[in-house]
Amino acid sequence: MDLLILMLGFYLSWGLLRALLYIANRGKLSKVGKLPPGPRPVPVIGNLFELGSLPHRSLTKLARTHGPIMSLKLGCITTVVVSSASWAREILQTHDVSFSNRLIPDSSTPFRHHEHGLAWVPVSPLWRNLRRICNVHLFAPKTLDSNQQLRHQKIQELLAYVKKCSETGSSVNIGEAAFRTSLNLLGSTILSIDLADPTSESAKEFKELVWQIMVELGKPNVADYFPFIKWLDPQGARQRMTGYTIRMHDIFGTIIENRLQHQNVSGFVRKNDMLETLLDLSKDKEEGVDLVLIEHLFLVSKNFFLSSLIIV
Repeated sequence: MDLLILMLGFYLSWGLLRALLYIANRGKLSKVGKLPPGPRPVPVIGNLFELGSLPHRSLTKLARTHGPIMSLKLGCITTVVVSSASWAREILQTHDVSFSNRLIPDSSTPFRHHEHGLAWVPVSPLWRNLRRICNVHLFAPKTLDSNQQLRHQKIQELLAYVKKCSETGSSVNIGEAAFRTSLNLLGSTILSIDLADPTSESAKEFKELVWQIMVELGKPNVADYFPFIKWLDPQGARQRMTGYTIRMHDIFGTIIENRLQHQNVSGFVRKNDMLETLLDLSKDKEEGVDLVLIEHLFLVSKNFFLSSLIIV
């Protein structure tokens, strides 16, 4: 009980201090540089309550009042929200390098994978090398064209599923069907495996694990808005993501190890997937790719694999 009272007193004191600092610095901040217009923030909390349970709808509604570029105070974090296509193009294409650095969600930091994954790594020699590998080797037009038949096959499987549901009069879970198709397409392209195969227990586990990670990353985490309490992991997000990451580490480690063993067997038939390409690059020291980096790239939630899934 004494510890609880002590912690409560600490947080109240800290919140009061933050509120006083906020009020004291408002004038200074306005002199240093003006932020875009936005809703008036509440001390300490900022505009968090205005996001609601459906942030995308809340932001759309706020944009109608404050314009296509607005600023929000989310806890301790000042955020600029862009909802105009033309301004988004300026940020994401014209000035992409200037805006490429970003805050790392606390749930994406287990085992420091965010320092190696393409989704979170800042502009650096590693980032440039990963981007070059993607552009030259993984997503080159020639590589994508070679997988065209595979994409066609997965779409046909989706259409067959919809047709079957129509014939039996059952409903179609569009979200589930799209997720399964995307996961199978990416699994076949990257690893030559159907990662959402309903007849495989390991594939079922992988599919559920990917879904859990996506749900976890989509949840608001108070530690991201108040960095000074990250060490507490108040919602347990980092702890859950650590468990998911360990399981993904085991799955991808096994897949890579099996592929390496099969390559040493006589009569091995080369697979035209991204894993094979990365393993080839790992044999060239000048490419800067090793087995550890490959595993980092494939680990879900903050890196290459989930980035590809989100893009699809």
